[in-house]
Amino acid sequence: MIRHTIPPIFDKNSKILILGSFPSVKSREVQFFYGHPQNRFWRVMSALLGCPVPTAVEEKTVMLRNNGIALWDVIAFCDIEGSDDASIRNVIPNDLRRITEAADIRRIFTNGGTSYKYYKKYCFSQTGMPATLLPSTSPANAGSSLEQLINAWGIVKEALE
Repeated sequence: MIRHTIPPIFDKNSKILILGSFPSVKSREVQFFYGHPQNRFWRVMSALLGCPVPTAVEEKTVMLRNNGIALWDVIAFCDIEGSDDASIRNVIPNDLRRITEAADIRRIFTNGGTSYKYYKKYCFSQTGMPATLLPSTSPANAGSSLEQLINAWGIVKEALE
């Protein structure tokens, strides 16, 4: 069983929460969210927020916090083969109340179908808030172009306004 060791990003000013499923091998190596260079999460967020694509962990953290965005993953522990979400088994979820009790979270979004599935199964009862499914920014989601992702994720920007 693999443990999620990346702490959530949030503060008392967070208004929305974006949830992934479980960190990829590369993210676990670099100990930060969406660490694979082909993952489009940081490019999508910078396009929506109108700022340069952050490269350093501190820049990424500041960009999210300055815009009222909390970021974490649904799963705390699981069995997984490499970075393959389809192989996830024996899920133990994160306690999202750590964020929802500290911040005025108004909307929850999931980055892809796996996080959405496990959010509904394990975390909805913690928060009582429905989540909005967004297309995955993972390189495994080759069917969506960067432009398509930015358009689909525009709902995140709307939720912040």
